[in-house]
Amino acid sequence: MVKSLLLGTAAGLVAVAGAQAADMPVKAKPVQYVKICSLYGDGFYYIPGTDTCLKMGGYLRVQAEYNMGAGGVVVGSGTTEAPQGRFTRDLTNDFNYRTRGAISWDVRQQTEFGTLRTYIRFGAENTTPANSGAGTAFNPFWDRAFLQFAGFTVGRTQSFFDLFTYGGGMSYHNVRVSGDTGAAGITVWAYTAQFGNGISGSLSIEDPAGHNKANTVDLATGGFALNGVITADNAFQAQNAAANGFRNPDIIANLRMDQAWGFVGVSGAVHDASGAYYGTNNVINGHPADKMGWAVAAGGQLNLQGGDQIGANVCYTQGAVGFCTNANVWQIYNAGTSVGLAWAPDGVFDNVGAAGPTAIELTSVWSFLVGYQHIWSPQWRTSLFGGYVNVRFNQNATNLINQHLPTPATAPFVACGMPVLGVVSPPINVNHGEGNSCSPNFSFYEIGTRTQYNPTPQLDIGLEILYTHLNTAYKGLGVTAANGSQPPHNLVDDQNVWSAMLRWQRNFYP
Repeated sequence: MVKSLLLGTAAGLVAVAGAQAADMPVKAKPVQYVKICSLYGDGFYYIPGTDTCLKMGGYLRVQAEYNMGAGGVVVGSGTTEAPQGRFTRDLTNDFNYRTRGAISWDVRQQTEFGTLRTYIRFGAENTTPANSGAGTAFNPFWDRAFLQFAGFTVGRTQSFFDLFTYGGGMSYHNVRVSGDTGAAGITVWAYTAQFGNGISGSLSIEDPAGHNKANTVDLATGGFALNGVITADNAFQAQNAAANGFRNPDIIANLRMDQAWGFVGVSGAVHDASGAYYGTNNVINGHPADKMGWAVAAGGQLNLQGGDQIGANVCYTQGAVGFCTNANVWQIYNAGTSVGLAWAPDGVFDNVGAAGPTAIELTSVWSFLVGYQHIWSPQWRTSLFGGYVNVRFNQNATNLINQHLPTPATAPFVACGMPVLGVVSPPINVNHGEGNSCSPNFSFYEIGTRTQYNPTPQLDIGLEILYTHLNTAYKGLGVTAANGSQPPHNLVDDQNVWSAMLRWQRNFYP
């Protein structure tokens, strides 16, 4: 009996001990908290289990635009907004808007060759007049997707030709007096050498379609039309038109100095402005000799006391229009009285008339811009900015264009001193040229101001006011055909546009 009692007591103790052991908490694995990565500034964290740092960011932007559209393009300028320049009740939006959201990833890692960086930014937007606000439809977009390693930059980023612009930092609208690519980006293959003391030099091969390619025109088959149309005849036009390839890339070189006080730089570019074939594109027709355009620029920015900034840029090109201006077509109507028109291709050639098949005549453009921003307080800032673009055709190009003006109503059938032959372009009937400048040359300028309020550091609320003036091509007496609900006009004259934009933007990057 004693033996049974001892055995029963032992079994009970074992059972109790087992129950107590089962009730004890199991030791958990240590939690791996995300670590701050301080190597590259605020907002970076180590990806758990790696030596790679990541920063996530983005923004939400809502803007309302008066006499602008397509993301801040002034009405009458560019292929989207030129048709809106008719200023009629049925063909022009007084107001447009953009709602855009974007997210970004900045991934960096130290290697034996230096920092390996990958940056991606894309998003979705609804932008009028191209998109409808009805339903849930939206357009995807991307403007950055590049890799940097050992001095190389490859992918979609800003062109290495670009130096200073007031777009983005000092203004909201799509700047017309510069060929800057910052808003949309461009695909590049580039190498940058660092020479010390903030001095660097870069050589870049870039997609020509990203430089607002203005195209080369065969006046015998195409040319200039109303509503901002340029009918091009580039070599390898199919690739250029679809933006899915190119015959020759743009080649860019720059030299710049970056310091705490700001930066200064110079850049140059070589651009293929060759044509396809004379007349109807057929190999038996022959073609003009290949022609290379080029562009040069200089610019810089000074960082002043109190956070103020001032910058300027100047650009000159022959045959590479898109490097110096984002606006190569214009159409602005003034009620029912007059219209301003302008076209700027990279070059023109022809195969009709006494000159016969001609060489490509390159278009010359020069532009400059300047911007200043004053910081009133951490919450308030105001900027003033402006720029000018001048487009010129040499005399050979002017004669070629003029021989395609509409046929005069009476003999002799000569317009602006040239016998009229072939396809009509541009569509301005100047008769014999009486009372008309007989010149395709034009210029324009823009002047504006923006004031921005930041109630918190990462919320922008701002208003921009912009004035744009066009000094038209073919100024003077000239008949243009009916254009939608706009009747024929008898006067080609300078025009101006007042525009405004209200923007709210929440930035959520550190």
